[in-house]
Parts: sequence; C-alpha cells; structure tokens
Amino acid sequence: MLKNKKILLGVSGSIAIYKGIELLRLFKKAGAKVKVIPTPAAKRFITPLTFEGAGSEEVLDENTESWHSRNNHIHVGEDYDILVIAPATANTINKLSNGIADNLLLQTALAFDKPKILAPSMNTKMYTNHFTQASLKLLRLNGYQIVEPVAKELACGSEGVGAMAEIHDIFYATAKALLQDPFWMDRYAIVTGGGTIERIDDVRYISNFSSGKQACALAKALYLKGAKVELITTKECQELPKEVELFKVESAQQMKEYLDERINVAKKGIVKKPNLINDLTQPQLIQKKPYLFMAAAVTDYRPKYPQKGKLKKEQIGDAWCLELVKNIDILSSIDKEEIVAIGFKAETDEQTALQNAQKMLRQKNLDAVCLNLVKGPTSFGSDQNKIIFITDDTTIQSPVKDKLALALDITQIAKALDE
Repeated sequence: MLKNKKILLGVSGSIAIYKGIELLRLFKKAGAKVKVIPTPAAKRFITPLTFEGAGSEEVLDENTESWHSRNNHIHVGEDYDILVIAPATANTINKLSNGIADNLLLQTALAFDKPKILAPSMNTKMYTNHFTQASLKLLRLNGYQIVEPVAKELACGSEGVGAMAEIHDIFYATAKALLQDPFWMDRYAIVTGGGTIERIDDVRYISNFSSGKQACALAKALYLKGAKVELITTKECQELPKEVELFKVESAQQMKEYLDERINVAKKGIVKKPNLINDLTQPQLIQKKPYLFMAAAVTDYRPKYPQKGKLKKEQIGDAWCLELVKNIDILSSIDKEEIVAIGFKAETDEQTALQNAQKMLRQKNLDAVCLNLVKGPTSFGSDQNKIIFITDDTTIQSPVKDKLALALDITQIAKALDE
C-alpha cells in the first residue's frame, strides 16, 4: 500500500511510546521507508537502537545528525513525504504551537512543509487544559491533522480522554494523507458487503459463504482515496476507519431499504465537513457523481413463511420440506440514475463465468461488473482475490492480490467510469 512512500516518525516522551514500535512495523509492513526522530525525553523510554532494530532507517537525534550526509533536520524534510508524531506529549504540542525548536524533532517539524499528523498522548487534565486545547486549535489552523486521543484508563490510574488513538487509526490517517486522490475526495461511495441472512425461524436462517472481506477492503481503500464512504454489510469489518459510516443489516429487504435511503442522500450531494475555526460542523454541497459498489452476496431465495420462536423437531417430523420464494433483486430494483453502479459477480465455473458476468452487466443496467472466481486461493473467506473488471467496451484482469491492494486497484480502474 505504501510502497515508495517515506515517513518521518517523531516520538516524544510518553508511556505510549511502545505503540510507536507497533506503528513503525505497520508502516514497514505496508512498504514504507521510515525514519524515527525521538526527543531526548523519548530516549529515556526506548533507545534509538530499538527503533533501528524494528526497521527504522538511521535514527535522527542529537548524536547522529550530520551535515556531511542528509541525516539532518533540513534535508529529511526534503526527502520524506510526511511527518507523524506519535505519541505527541503536551510539552511537544505546546512548544510546536509556539514555534519553539529546542530539540531535533521540533526543529524538523518547524522546517517541514508537507503533511503533518499528531497523535496526542497525556493525562486527561493536561489534555483538557486551556493551553493545550488552544495549541491544538492553532496547530489545526496551521495544517496539522490531529488523530484524536481516546478515553480509557490511563497509565497514571485515572480514567478519561488522553490515551493515544489506536494504532490502526493513526496508520489509516497517515495512509490517507499519502494516498488521497482529488477524484475521490468528497465523493460519496456506498459499499455493500457480506451474505444476506434470511430467517427460517429465530434460530435458523438461509445464507451463503460470503465473508464480506472484499467489501471491507473496498470501504478502506475508498476512505484512503478521500471518499465519503458508507458501508452497508451483514458482516463485521475489522479495523474499519472511524470516518467510514457503518450500517449493519441482516436480510436483503433491510439492505435494500438502507441502500435506497443512502443513495437518496448521496444524490443530494450533502457532506458534512468540520469548520476548524469554531469546531462546528457545517454542511457543504458537493457535485460529484456518487459510486455504488454492490459487493454483497444477496441470497437468491428466502423462506416463504418465516416463523417466530424456534421450530421443534417434533413439529417438523422426519422430513422437512421448506418452501422458498425468490428474493428481491436489489441491483435491478434500485434507482441507478445519476450514480455509477458497479456489481460483483462470484462464479465457480471458469467456462461460463465471463459470459454470466457480461449478461449481468446488460440485464441490470450496470456501469461495470467485478467478476471473481471463488476457488482455490480466492475461495470465500480467503484474504486474497483476483477480479476481471468488465465494462461495455473493456475487460481488465488483475493478478491474485491481497484484498486491500486489489481494492486500491479497483478504485483506480473505476475512475474511468466518470471521467
């Protein structure tokens, strides 16, 4: 995801600094090059050697800064793409807002004119202090993105807001700053996922093996590209960015109702954006065509007579003839005017898969279909997938990839449908 990206990771003297190691490893796993810049107080918790052992380039501190190489607070600002300070203590935050540069991390930040992200970490009283809050407001106005702290039991034993945000939230905020695309920014993108559930009674149901993983990956990818993402799904989605709006559903009918509502909202073009001056949320009209990624596997049939409670074996007898009726066809029935609609087609037979996907494209009046064969390494529930992206005049085939990497590819290919 972050191949060829270069990240400066600043760490200050907080007990949460151990999470800096986890964040470093996430960045490295995603393919990024990372250089750690610790404050003197941070080195009282973790030595530079530990960060280098975890994958950092040569650590930049007072002992290693060199003007015979590019390992100095000016040249790293030219060589690296983003500065992330996690954890950011009250001391670091208040100094940053006042332009104080009495250590190498602060000097680097003062000279850095690219995206900057802060993840505060401190005691609740220090965080809510008027000086700290004023500093955070001033830093926002001057281009810093703040990944807000969370409320939990703190290291000092008290409970309240001030604990550093979850590592994956800081990771996704960083990745979004590096990957966002003007095409997707402030554009509505609705994703459906998972296999729908049709109840037989209160303990039994009909469904399918769809895991919802590709839909979850698509929601994350679209968020990283800058879209306003809404995920309507029957499944859990691990480590979903907080800004992605999640709607949990069960049946095809519920999914259809939510989808109708969200498409209607998307067509109105209203997205809420924070006003950084007074922290109020002001609605702003945008005029980009919404996208629908229908990755859900809608159950084809549902019980004709779903029952309340639990059906007993004694009531059913030795043989059970369950009467089913055809389920609602969501893609055929929704209003697709003024939206870009992309369907997903899962097939098991390579001989007929492409023909069936092309038929789906025509019959359901779609802009594109993502065809995937659910077999072998790309079977239901796997972490990898490959698709054939089909439109009226193009067919693009992907290799087998991690589902998030594939989702990022899909966001790039799909842009052509509204360009």
